[in-house]
Amino acid sequence: MAVNHRSFLRWHVWLGWLIGVPLIIWTTSGLLMVAQPIEQVRGNHLRSEQPALDPIIAVAPMLEGRQAKSLSLQQNTLGPFWVITYADGGKRRADAATGELLPSIAAADASAIAIAARAGNAAIESVEKFAVDSAPLDLRRDRPSWRVAFEDDARFYIDADTGELLAVRTKFWRVFDFMWGLHIMDLQTREDSNHPILIGSAALALFGSILGFVMLFTRSRRDSRKGE
Repeated sequence: MAVNHRSFLRWHVWLGWLIGVPLIIWTTSGLLMVAQPIEQVRGNHLRSEQPALDPIIAVAPMLEGRQAKSLSLQQNTLGPFWVITYADGGKRRADAATGELLPSIAAADASAIAIAARAGNAAIESVEKFAVDSAPLDLRRDRPSWRVAFEDDARFYIDADTGELLAVRTKFWRVFDFMWGLHIMDLQTREDSNHPILIGSAALALFGSILGFVMLFTRSRRDSRKGE
C-alpha cells in the first residue's frame, strides 16, 4: 500500500503543476466576476426609464417587396417608429404615422438617443460608427452600430439602421468580459465554452482532486501499518 501511496503522490504532484495555473485563473476570474451585482455590471443603473408609447393610429410600413419576419412598434426620443425585421436578417425603421421607410441613423440622432436612454447627466466624449464586419468585441451583436462613449467610459450602442439601443457597456463590464474570457479560456470571442483546452483542463483538475481525495485513505492505511 505504501508503494501505491508514493505513486499516487507522484502523480498528484505532476498534475498539480499542470492544473495549478488553470485553477488560479478560474478562482481569480470567478472572484472578480462576482465582485459586483450583475445588474450593475450590465449597466442597468445607467439606463433611464423609457417613456410609454404615445397613443397613435399606426400605419403599416412599406416592405419594398421583401419578406418581413416581424414588425415592432417602438418609441424613443425621435418619436414612434416601426422596426422591420426582414426574413433575410436585415432591419429597417419606418415612420409609425405614415409607414414610410426612414433613412439610417445619423451621428446626431445616435447622440440624442443615447442621451435620452441614459440616466443622469454625463457628457459625450465620442461618437463612432461601426459596420457589421467591424463591430467592437464588447457589442456582441451582428448589427451596424453607433458607439456613443461618455466621459465615465460608459458606452451606449445604438443600432445604425433602426435607432434601437443595442447594449450598454460599463468599464467594469469590460473587466468582467475579460475575466469571463479567462474563465472559459477563450479570449478571442469570449463565447466558446466547449473547446478542448477548457474540457481537458477541467478533466485534469477533476482527476487531480479525486486523486488527492484517494490519497487521504492510502496515507491513513500506510500510517496505520507503520504503527503496527
